[in-house]
Amino acid sequence: MIIKIVGIGLDGKKSLTDSVLEIINQATVLIGGDRHLKYFSNHRAKKKVINNLETVINGIKKYQKKGENIVILATGDPLFFGIGRILLNNFLWEELEFYPHSSCVQLAFNKLKIPWQDAKFISLHGREIDLLIKELKKSYEKLAILTDKENNPLVIWQIYQQLKSSINYDFWLCENLGSQEEKITKIEKEDSINLNLISLLNMVVLVRKEINNFTLDLEKLPLIGLCDKLFKTFPDQEGLITKKEVRLMILGALALQEKQIIWDIGAGTGSVSIEIARLINSSKIYAIEKTTMGVTLIKENCQRFQVNNIQVIHDYAEKIINNLPNPHRIFIGGNGGNLTNLLEIIKTKINDEGKIVIALATIENLNEALQWLKKNNWHYEITNLQISKSLAIGKNTRLNPLNPVNIITANPLISREK
Repeated sequence: MIIKIVGIGLDGKKSLTDSVLEIINQATVLIGGDRHLKYFSNHRAKKKVINNLETVINGIKKYQKKGENIVILATGDPLFFGIGRILLNNFLWEELEFYPHSSCVQLAFNKLKIPWQDAKFISLHGREIDLLIKELKKSYEKLAILTDKENNPLVIWQIYQQLKSSINYDFWLCENLGSQEEKITKIEKEDSINLNLISLLNMVVLVRKEINNFTLDLEKLPLIGLCDKLFKTFPDQEGLITKKEVRLMILGALALQEKQIIWDIGAGTGSVSIEIARLINSSKIYAIEKTTMGVTLIKENCQRFQVNNIQVIHDYAEKIINNLPNPHRIFIGGNGGNLTNLLEIIKTKINDEGKIVIALATIENLNEALQWLKKNNWHYEITNLQISKSLAIGKNTRLNPLNPVNIITANPLISREK
């Protein structure tokens, strides 16, 4: 006997077509949550509440052997973060038939009148909050979040705010979608989220918004250590920026002085160049970036922070640096897989008291750099940064780690003395 899985909306029987109601009417066994079964309290079928899934699966198999006509009631689309996946793992494909209703995500985006073919969906039901942190860092245009009692809208709001993303979202709280109690609220401050008043049947939708005419109050900015969210970043890779804490380490390692020539190779968004330019106006910084998007971002960020001692160069570093003035300091934030070749050119350009600072995320790049430095008898020092930042989740505080980074500070003085 084929097992039929029927999706139901929050308005119960009203959400079902006549043909689907007939399928339910013919059932001899109805299985579902308390809320689902209450819609059919007068149905003559045996009823089994879904509590323990393993017990339910075993019960379904017993009913199946007896030839019972089994109908399983589920919320929305059973194959969208629903019971459908579990059933497919326990029964043959041909033993199951699905009759979906609109999913909560489908209802949410339609109520918001927002196309959703490019949306990202995540379910936090019974999952660690790390999943949300990871996905928020990916800068999606639209993010639909299924919640649970622990990973609730207030926790999601707090994490979104504390990550201090440069990406801004409209935060929509959607409750009881598809029912008479349906409610959709745009959240703009934490006080708007009262867990005692929010329905347990809720989800959150984040929709990216563009902020036009963004301006900074430059007088209120710190001398160094600019907040990451102040920089315009790659739209699809918001995390691709040298983080503030790492920038501070780099600035210290460079041992900057007045009136220096500084190369920033693989400048990305220009965050390191801009920190240097603001700190020492008498120095000249050459921000070298190979990507068109990166060059555009550097120029926009230079305009945003009103710095004029940065020259942005759109090219591969190994092709262009022979045409640049010899540097006093070099920062390598990206090497395009050509670190050894790059260092070979750099060693002919840097002066005796110059310094190179290299930020490396992988062991392979660190090993490549060390081999070259040892072979050329350069003096070097390695600092491994493993930074965690506090993150409040509900009433608790945890430490959220940033990606580890290796910082190499090197200079050629020893090798040239020999």
